Amino acid sequence: MPLTDTVRRTARAAGNSPALENLTRAGLVGYGLLHLAVGWLALQIANGQAARGDQSGAFRLLAAQPFGKALVWAIAAGLIAMAIWQLFEAAVGHLDERGGRRTLERVVSAGRTVAYLALGVTAIQVARGGDPATGSRQRAATSGLLGRPDGQWLVGIAGVAVTVVGLVLVWYGIKKGFVRHLLRNRMSAGEFRAAVLTGRLGYAVKGAVYAVAGVLVTLAAVTFDPAKSTGLDGALHTLAQQPFGYALLLVAAAGFAVFGVYCYFQARYRKV
Repeated sequence: MPLTDTVRRTARAAGNSPALENLTRAGLVGYGLLHLAVGWLALQIANGQAARGDQSGAFRLLAAQPFGKALVWAIAAGLIAMAIWQLFEAAVGHLDERGGRRTLERVVSAGRTVAYLALGVTAIQVARGGDPATGSRQRAATSGLLGRPDGQWLVGIAGVAVTVVGLVLVWYGIKKGFVRHLLRNRMSAGEFRAAVLTGRLGYAVKGAVYAVAGVLVTLAAVTFDPAKSTGLDGALHTLAQQPFGYALLLVAAAGFAVFGVYCYFQARYRKV
């Protein structure tokens, strides 16, 4: 048997581990809690309170609750498991897809691997008592890139890429692209309708907010001003400064909270 076939079989066997599946499903619950916390922070920003509306702020909010640090440690473990799951999916997964569709799904899984791993690291830092201000780190990274001869182009490309990802998430939600990953045969009709409703709204709103964050990164490149690159927190505060900003932030808060509810359906019915 060729070595590559042996590696694939070993990877698939590891990816089908019941322990990894259980940890991943627990991670999806934690992922939902993270989005509920972001929704609550968006609501605080809407009401004029000084809140950091990014992932580190959400983890800090969770850590401040009774037994919060233990909860954040558990979420970190779940996120790492989700990263490993998506790594296997990127390497040898999505066998129910064919051709270009499978290639696309594997590329998306590679991106999710990086995202979940980054969130897991942030959760660990918060659980250990640190204060990883993701917005500040993004500004520092942008500033470092802008100091390079080709930095303005690199930051601009990154900003456009994030904007496109946000818009794709909006389209993904509207077109119900997530439905193909649900175990529909295990869901009641009511559960399926609720999953579709929360998934569509959650992905659409979340994508729109991330598109705003991407636009801010792009503006940082165009204006040569790293202070404009502020991530999710900057996107929420930018929405607050717009006409009808209060209403926009209420929609954003509701969207992130609804996505958190959708993660419950993922935890139970996502193909893992």
